[in-house]
Amino acid sequence: MLETIIILYSIYTFIKIYIGIMQIGYINQEKRKTPVLMSADKYLVAGNYAVANGKLGLVTTFVDYFMFIWWVFTGFAWLSSLVQVEGSILQAVLFLFGFIAVNFIVGLPFELYQKFKIDEDFGFNKMTVKMFVMDTLKSSLIFVIIGGAIFALLAWIIGNYASWWLWGFVAMFTVAVLANVLMPTFMALFNKFTPIEEGELKEKISAMMDKVGLQNNGIFIMDASKRDGRLNAFFGGLGKSKRVVLFDTLVDKLNTKELLAVLGHELGHFTHGDIWKNIGLMGLLLFIAFYLFGHLPDSLFLEMGVTPNAGVKIAMLMLLLPLLSFVFTPFISAVSRHNEYAADEFGSEMGGKENLVSALMKLVTENKSFPKSHPLVIFFYYTHPPVLERLKELGFDASNTIVGEEAEETALPEDGIFAYMDKK
Repeated sequence: MLETIIILYSIYTFIKIYIGIMQIGYINQEKRKTPVLMSADKYLVAGNYAVANGKLGLVTTFVDYFMFIWWVFTGFAWLSSLVQVEGSILQAVLFLFGFIAVNFIVGLPFELYQKFKIDEDFGFNKMTVKMFVMDTLKSSLIFVIIGGAIFALLAWIIGNYASWWLWGFVAMFTVAVLANVLMPTFMALFNKFTPIEEGELKEKISAMMDKVGLQNNGIFIMDASKRDGRLNAFFGGLGKSKRVVLFDTLVDKLNTKELLAVLGHELGHFTHGDIWKNIGLMGLLLFIAFYLFGHLPDSLFLEMGVTPNAGVKIAMLMLLLPLLSFVFTPFISAVSRHNEYAADEFGSEMGGKENLVSALMKLVTENKSFPKSHPLVIFFYYTHPPVLERLKELGFDASNTIVGEEAEETALPEDGIFAYMDKK
């Protein structure tokens, strides 16, 4: 059984590496061709940023694979020998804390390189080392409290129910739904939320929400710019009452009409019930994961030199979940892309097609930027359609469009990703 799992994980890793190499090669070719949406220099910088991320992704994929091999051959047995305490629940919680701590320490250098080297060089990162340390300490404390409680609950279920996988699924699905609802509350621990000022924008957002039957539970601007230069916005809550959160970066870069078009897109997701569809897909994946991993034979754990106790079973589930998720990724991505097209149509009706087109062109230059990707990457990973396809679906052919400083109404801001290039 262990040999079969290693072969499957090796195939999964090989496919990920192959896709990553294809993406890097594709972008290296495309970034030197006729640019779209950006000037030639900015297009090249955007391509370089995508390639830098792709190369780091390849390295982390290799490291993840070697860590997987280490865990199943040596790591689980080593950690089990260290965690020798009375009480099955406490032992499981400490084992899982150790499992996560080791993975965190191994992954930390890559996270630091991403944030303080790649994102720093290309003008995205606004976070200081002190802020990173404080955020890490806060998130670690929250994880110890909440994660410890969840691990203890799962360990208790495993110890008391023969069909633990079913009740474990129910518990984790409930936690996932609650996390979705409480996300703004957790974000408030790391960011400052300021109520939007009275005025045209607030009135029009409220009017849009009323139009689709949502209750305004507050409109806030979040100080995202102190950590990152990317643009975003989201609605909090699962019911009819919604909290609107706008990143300050989004408010700074988009005008009122463009903001309303973007929020109209988000309202389209709620109107179409996309959040419930996503929760349903997540629930399906969790159910399959708990069913499969809940029926792993005890002989597998004995092959790894460990007793099949609660901590080891939960850690094995966490270790294998990326493999199962990868199998479902193309389907989930395809559903998500379909929903994005529908939300674009709704947003264009709510806020004006020309305003959504303008907003998308600004967003692509400020966020993940490079407008093209290898077909395999799109097939597996793109939860949003490529921006050129989204614009085409909205009736705008951007294949020969350059958003340049010469057109004041569509001028690109002289900060964000392109500040790095301008300084050179």
